[in-house]
Order: sequence, then C-alpha cells, then structure tokens
Amino acid sequence: MPTYVYKGLESGEYFEVEQSIHDDPLTHHPETGEPVKRVIQPVGVIFKGSGWYVKDSRSSGSQAGKKKSEGGSEKAAKSAAAD
Repeated sequence: MPTYVYKGLESGEYFEVEQSIHDDPLTHHPETGEPVKRVIQPVGVIFKGSGWYVKDSRSSGSQAGKKKSEGGSEKAAKSAAAD
C-alpha cells in the first residue's frame, strides 16, 4: 500500500499516511482536524547507465537480418546474370 506525505496548512507539520490508490486524498488531519494538503514526492527509482538500444537485445545474426541480406544478394545476382 502506498505511503503519502501530507502537510498541515496551519502548523506546517509533515506526516505520512498509508492509503490505497483508490482512496481520496485527505483534506483534514486524522487526529487534530487541521486542514492538510498532499505533498508530491519524487519517484524513488533512478536509472543509471548509458541506456538501452535495439542492438543490445538482439544477437548480430538475427533471422530477420539474414533474410534481408540473402534476398538482396539473390536480386543482385539475377540482375548481373541478365546483363
């Protein structure tokens, strides 16, 4: 269950509440009744590195690459024989 951070508008106090994603945001502190506002927090995931590329997930001898290169060489051989 996600934890949300709230700030009291009068006191400036921060507190955390575990709520379901489907629950409405709180408008008042559960204990004091003070008006509160939900504070947006940064995401806790950081991706480091140079990144991912198409060539990283496929081998250099993929079937699609072989078919294209074979088809191209056959066409070149046929047109050279016709000349």
